[in-house]
Amino acid sequence: MLWRVRAETVDRPGALAELAAACGRLGVNIQRVQVFPGADAATIELVLQVPQDWRPAQVRELVAGAGSSVVSAVPVTTAALEDQPTRYIEAIRAIIAQPATFPDAVAHLLDADIVPREGPVDVLEMTVKGSATIQVRRDPPFTETERARAMALAQLVGEVLDTQGPPAPHVPTAGDPDFVTDGLVVSALAGGKLAGRAEATQPSDDEPWAVDLWVDPAWHRRGVGTQLLADIARAARSAGAEEIALTAPADSKAVLPMVLAAGMRGRIRMAGESLSVRIAISDLRGA
Repeated sequence: MLWRVRAETVDRPGALAELAAACGRLGVNIQRVQVFPGADAATIELVLQVPQDWRPAQVRELVAGAGSSVVSAVPVTTAALEDQPTRYIEAIRAIIAQPATFPDAVAHLLDADIVPREGPVDVLEMTVKGSATIQVRRDPPFTETERARAMALAQLVGEVLDTQGPPAPHVPTAGDPDFVTDGLVVSALAGGKLAGRAEATQPSDDEPWAVDLWVDPAWHRRGVGTQLLADIARAARSAGAEEIALTAPADSKAVLPMVLAAGMRGRIRMAGESLSVRIAISDLRGA
């Protein structure tokens, strides 16, 4: 049976050897090990092959008996034996191909969750290009090494978006749609035809105002979505909203660049097949 164990130990010569010796004496095989150095202590992550009849208390006693304090101990599958550098390379490839998968990729790498949940958890927050804030969370605290890796990946996302040329804020030119605001609906009209539409819905509680945004495929990557988002945010703000929520399919490549191009601060999370962005608009002014 495999267990993933995180433990803190004094950063001194021989500490890891003592733990390895204790495992050997009890017939426990160390399948994988990572060391995250700290200022005064180190965090060690081990994947241990223990006897089938072992209980969680026995796993904890093994580590504690070798002079380390257990942070977490959970049973895992053989997926926990995946090579870490390989996992990061695969994540980088996925991010380059589709930057919108960044939240899901980081959560997978760090064995974390994107969906908020109750209870005490440690939160890792990453910012892409100073605008989009993405959070992942888990029970065991994130190490400084893991936080640094996540920040490096967030920087990579920003660089990828730059090379892909995210849509610029709308600058009216001949032939561009006209943007018409009617209450909580913004329409992009081109030659009398609808090129895009955004609508905000006021909730019945304290939840963010839901925004439904659509752009005709013929007008993708031409700044239409960015302008619709900016205009509907102002319309919602004028109606009293402080936060809006935009939901899109998880494989949408346009949402993250659109939020960044609109110059808004968003909190992005991906759950299942949906990607949602919560955007604070309290600092906007009505048009």
